[in-house]
Amino acid sequence: MALLAMAWDGQWFLKVYEEFDWETAARLNARVRAAFGRIEMRRMLRALGKPAADDVEDGVRIILTYFQEVLAAGFDADFTVEGDRVQVTIIRCAALLGCQRAGLERYDQACMACQGLWQAYFEVLLPHSPVRTRAQEMMGHGASRCHILIDMEGRENDERLAGENGFQP
Repeated sequence: MALLAMAWDGQWFLKVYEEFDWETAARLNARVRAAFGRIEMRRMLRALGKPAADDVEDGVRIILTYFQEVLAAGFDADFTVEGDRVQVTIIRCAALLGCQRAGLERYDQACMACQGLWQAYFEVLLPHSPVRTRAQEMMGHGASRCHILIDMEGRENDERLAGENGFQP
């Protein structure tokens, strides 16, 4: 089913691309993927009988469970939690592979959607903790892996995160 959902997403992107252009398709795809990410995490919380994740580590466990039970095909990543910071290192991404197979002039639209997806996941899981995400490395931009930092904003993070929010290829 996960591969079928990816095919739906890919076809949706391709049809918008054919009708309009790459930029429009990538922008809309990122918005739609983030919206689905919020739905996915609300469903996970409902299935677990929880209003929110208990803390950052619990949020990561919920996401890992979702990946293992629902999105099992084509995604390999390691998660490290250090206080209010999560580091995600992705070494295989089915979305990126699908984008490459489509043969378009660019295939970093998967990266654009991914950045907003992590933001959406943690905004739902930890609704009272403002979230900042930053992609340090992205396979869709030529890196050998993706490395994403997710910080829950707090007093101790305010200075360190100043100016860090947003994608930096």
